[in-house]
Amino acid sequence: METTQNEIKPRKSLANKLGFSGEGKSSPARYQIMRRNIIVLMFLITFIPLFSMAIINYFQYRASIKQEVITPLRLMSHKTAHSIELYLEERLSIIRALGASYSFNELSDQKKLNRLYRIFKKELDGLVDFGIIDKNGNQVAYAGPYILIGKNYAKQSWFHEVSIRGIYISDVFMGYREFPHIAIAVQNFETDVQDWFLRATIDTKKLDEIINAMGLTPEDDAFLVNKEGMLQTSSKFYGKVLEKYPLEIPSTLGTSIQEKKDHQGKDVILSYTSFLHRDFFLVVVKPSRTAMKSWNVLSMKMLLIFAGSVILIFISVLKTSNFLIKRIKDSDEKRETAFRELENSQKLSSIGRLAAGVAHEINNPMAIINQKAGLMKDLIELGADFAEKDRFLGLTDSILQSVERCKKITHRLLGFARRMEVLYEKLDLNDLIVEVLGFMEKEALMRKVNIELNLAEDLPNISSDVGQLEQVFLNIISNSFAAVEDGGHLKITSWDEDKDRVGVSIEDDGCGMNEETLSHIFEPFFTTKTGYGTGLGLPITYGIIKKLGGTIEAKSREDAGTAFTIHLKKNKFESEE
Repeated sequence: METTQNEIKPRKSLANKLGFSGEGKSSPARYQIMRRNIIVLMFLITFIPLFSMAIINYFQYRASIKQEVITPLRLMSHKTAHSIELYLEERLSIIRALGASYSFNELSDQKKLNRLYRIFKKELDGLVDFGIIDKNGNQVAYAGPYILIGKNYAKQSWFHEVSIRGIYISDVFMGYREFPHIAIAVQNFETDVQDWFLRATIDTKKLDEIINAMGLTPEDDAFLVNKEGMLQTSSKFYGKVLEKYPLEIPSTLGTSIQEKKDHQGKDVILSYTSFLHRDFFLVVVKPSRTAMKSWNVLSMKMLLIFAGSVILIFISVLKTSNFLIKRIKDSDEKRETAFRELENSQKLSSIGRLAAGVAHEINNPMAIINQKAGLMKDLIELGADFAEKDRFLGLTDSILQSVERCKKITHRLLGFARRMEVLYEKLDLNDLIVEVLGFMEKEALMRKVNIELNLAEDLPNISSDVGQLEQVFLNIISNSFAAVEDGGHLKITSWDEDKDRVGVSIEDDGCGMNEETLSHIFEPFFTTKTGYGTGLGLPITYGIIKKLGGTIEAKSREDAGTAFTIHLKKNKFESEE
């Protein structure tokens, strides 16, 4: 039973089933939307878990490494502050023991005080001088590098503090000595002398040594400040002794860790450790970039791994989506091609029946013309000679040749209408092309069409039908001549494609075709030659090539020309019934 065109309904493609394509959209736009949706969907499915894992790991690792930095820093600050405090307590204890071991009168003896000073100078690191002060604040004896006997301290704040508390340890100050030192004073009582004071000064060199023993890197800093924020030891980056510390001192006791920007805009980690019995703070400063160096290295590696994973995912998604889209597109194109071939077959079948009827109707009068012309030729040849005999014989030969040509045309029309037996024979495709061009030689010369031949010299002979291939090349070359303007260019190329096929391309620089026209050129009766075209040349060409087991493709752009590419079997090919 014959299938009509209305009964042929193309199946929905995979893209339609997946819901990616939209009705009414052109194929390129539809595939672009499908590709975009697949890429976005697959990328989100893979990227979101990876991104979530990276964020979680980022903060967990950072917190862990940060704790590994802060814990040793806290412990080191606490130990160093404790060492400084022990150092000051030790000096205070020695001075108190000295005051308890000797009376006011004994220590007021300058010779004895000098002897004790020399002894303690050797044993007590950092000792600068000794001074004996009576209850009125007068320094009655002094041992040291300066001349301070007779100096009165009654109006000094430290004198009143030691009078009330019994002991005094000062902040770092310069005083008469013009170098940083600390004063330690203790109060002593005697029944006959009442109270008196032993005062000693100690330089801060030992404090610097204790801080340097912390083993800090060149980029780290550590120093002492008092509660007013005055530097008690020199800092590498925040000032000299007795200069104002530029940052805020915390009010909390113990050790506190802060992360902030310093006055220079650098990110730093600050450790503040308060002293138990002194109004001092040990400050340790570590630049964040060095303190978190291991974290920076790890985070950079994590970032590289993350970036590499994202790039790998993106490439994989892109390649996968391109593969899927190509498969869908190929499937759609095969479906469309099958549908068009079926549609063309139906049209060719219809025109074939019409062509068969026309061919039979033409063959009958052509047979009569052929018979009568042959009879006329016999009569002229057998009759008496006359002046115009040769001319009449030439006219009858022309009639017979025209009849023979009509016979070949009707024979090919019948071949279009029904499957005709293909007459295979060995042929040289290059010679065949040159022979066909011979038919067009006069038109090419008249219109000055430049024909460029690039025929492969080693092109093997093929097994095919000479007459039908002549018709194929004649149809295509005729169309190319019609498309180019006078002085145009036609290029014909042949090559050995592979072990089974040879190829021929016919390219012109004519007017070309748009995509819509190109999609219909192999349909019967479709023509752009208004008024004189039949629309049968390319459909017949297409049918012949298919019958010979070959393929034909056309590419064209408006105002840029058209190219036909034909592939033919090398050996005999019999089509399936």
